[in-house]
Amino acid sequence: MKNRYFILTLILSLFLNACNIRKKSTKDSESIPIGNPYLRQKPPSLIPEVFAPGMVSTENWEMSGVFTPGLKEFYFLREIGEKEEDKKQVFMMFQQNDDGNWEDSEISQRVGEPFISTDGKIMHLGRRYKERTDSGWSEIKRLGAPYDTIPIMRMTSSSKGTYAFDEAVEGRSILRYSRLINGKREAPIPFPKEINTGRFNAHPFIAPDESYVLWDGQRDNGPRNAEIYVSFKDPNGLWLEAIKLGKEINTKASEFGARVTPDGKYLFFNRNTGKVKPTDKYEDVDIFWVDAQVIENLRPK
Repeated sequence: MKNRYFILTLILSLFLNACNIRKKSTKDSESIPIGNPYLRQKPPSLIPEVFAPGMVSTENWEMSGVFTPGLKEFYFLREIGEKEEDKKQVFMMFQQNDDGNWEDSEISQRVGEPFISTDGKIMHLGRRYKERTDSGWSEIKRLGAPYDTIPIMRMTSSSKGTYAFDEAVEGRSILRYSRLINGKREAPIPFPKEINTGRFNAHPFIAPDESYVLWDGQRDNGPRNAEIYVSFKDPNGLWLEAIKLGKEINTKASEFGARVTPDGKYLFFNRNTGKVKPTDKYEDVDIFWVDAQVIENLRPK
């Protein structure tokens, strides 16, 4: 009888502890407001964290996450499919409803790496784009010449309309830009050697005010193992020598595709957590985020 009483007491104690843990977990989740603009995720510090684990970042790979101005929509790319022959890349979206909750949907097959213009009216998709209309996004359109003949992975733009994009040229990748001058777009121009150094430079992000540009490059870090750099513009409008983001951002894995949220608060980037050697495949790419103060800490005083 005593043994039975002891067992029942132990089971009751374990049950109450489990309830307490569940209650604590629920309370922690509820402490983040329903209307939180970052998919109800707790903001990171100066140490990068996986963004929305289990919700956005999964066991496969996800990359190129971008928010629209207003932070009501989040777009990214995802690989789906269990077997190698069944895998495909799709274009995903999370949208915040009127009640503050987020719902995900698969939009289409991959159509390029998304980037939203600062006014929210254009979704760049490499050398293609969509326009925001009263009923949603338009059909995909082409930028036209000379961009139709340029192999662009990522196109970004500043609030002034300046394009910054990558271009593959004879086994290397360089960054170019194109400004709007008196309403006319100039021919693409390579960024200077302070930025275009090394064999591969890709996935640029130009700040809305054009005070800096982020990109990933391979310089002294081995073949095909990308690291993220930043170059600031001096008072004379010249680009300064590239600065490698700190060791918390750049690890032995490949980090690439940096971009900053429309409110300027957080830096998002991709990290290939499954790639250790240059010959490894990109089997587990996740989206990470970190406080954008990591950029400001490098800005020349």
